[in-house]
Amino acid sequence: MKAAVYERMGAARDVLSVRKVEAPEPGPGQVRVRISLSAVNPSDWKARAGQTPRPIDSFQVPHMDGVGHIDRVGPGIDESRVGQRVWLWMSALSTRWGTAAEFSVVNAEQAVPLPETASDELGACLGIPALTAASALFSDGPLHGTDVLVAGGAGAVGHFAIELANWAGARTVTTVSTAEKAELATQAGADLVVNYRDDDVVAAIKDFSAGIGRVIEVSLVDNWELDVAVCVPGAHVVTYAFDDRELTMPLRPLIRGCINLNFLLIYTLPRPAALAAVRSVADAVAANALTPLPIHRFSLDQIAEAQDAVEAGVTGKVVVDVND
Repeated sequence: MKAAVYERMGAARDVLSVRKVEAPEPGPGQVRVRISLSAVNPSDWKARAGQTPRPIDSFQVPHMDGVGHIDRVGPGIDESRVGQRVWLWMSALSTRWGTAAEFSVVNAEQAVPLPETASDELGACLGIPALTAASALFSDGPLHGTDVLVAGGAGAVGHFAIELANWAGARTVTTVSTAEKAELATQAGADLVVNYRDDDVVAAIKDFSAGIGRVIEVSLVDNWELDVAVCVPGAHVVTYAFDDRELTMPLRPLIRGCINLNFLLIYTLPRPAALAAVRSVADAVAANALTPLPIHRFSLDQIAEAQDAVEAGVTGKVVVDVND
């Protein structure tokens, strides 16, 4: 099969290549998927660059997420699954078979049926972002009637967090940095969009809400004072991203506000919690509650350019068409 691979970590143009490799075969409890679109997440380029290094088994096919059709099943899997259109999650976790190839092999539960009403573009982009959003939103109880603050509503996690929160009966507030991103957050269904560079964010949120019950936080170091200022007692602040900075914060406002500070990394989430997030996302897709971000499409031969676009912070979602 044709696949993008790297054998060492480094810059995209230095280590990524496209070549023929032996197609994988599904083992017990696994399925093989013929990939249509492979989606690129920030963690994909960070793993390849060595920022979050993972062991390489001879070579690594990158990318965790994608969409395609099951073409073969391993022992223990019903043959009726052959032909199903599915979306994939964590395909490259602890395995060499990511989605940037003509075929990927995953455990059967990592290939989730995709309704005909959902596009390939949506299916390819669910994976890590939607599961992160679902886990952050739903792990601490029902959301109906809750006001939710989503930091960075134009990013992939933020986009799905807005849509999933609305689907669950919450009201959503989001922060963005540009008018373009504000438009994307509005399209996703945010009830209030605040530009944190231009607006008094705390005042705007307090005018809208009597108190935030859940925060989906992309930059806790920058935003913890804002989060504490707008949360109701007992609120949950869930942070899913980090950089090399250290966080120093006083305990008094957290304790006085009975604020719960939760940390989430989808790659190390216990399996039952990850599967619960999968079920939530699948239910939301079946209800037509989720939409894709603007798509930037690359061919497999443009794998380096695709990863560079994500590393540069392109607005929207980058996908690789493995058949182009």
